[in-house]
Amino acid sequence: MSEIVVVYELDKPTAGDAEPSVLRVHAVPGAPGRAAVAGPRTYCGRDTFAMEVSPWKPADHPGGTWYAPEHASLVCAACDDAVGG
Repeated sequence: MSEIVVVYELDKPTAGDAEPSVLRVHAVPGAPGRAAVAGPRTYCGRDTFAMEVSPWKPADHPGGTWYAPEHASLVCAACDDAVGG
């Protein structure tokens, strides 16, 4: 399987919020020829255009999950199933 890139689906912050918060964590195959760059669609089929690439790199955590442990409750179930989570 190609390298997995983790992306965040963010909420739209209101005027008083300093930064958006993570709504859902998705997995994306790496772009062809650029494995560390997110491809155009998540494994669940969502467009990645407005998503933010996570600093979490699954390849840096062998034997761990494809997502950061602090985001376990926000993982997209379809992406998790697709990558064999």
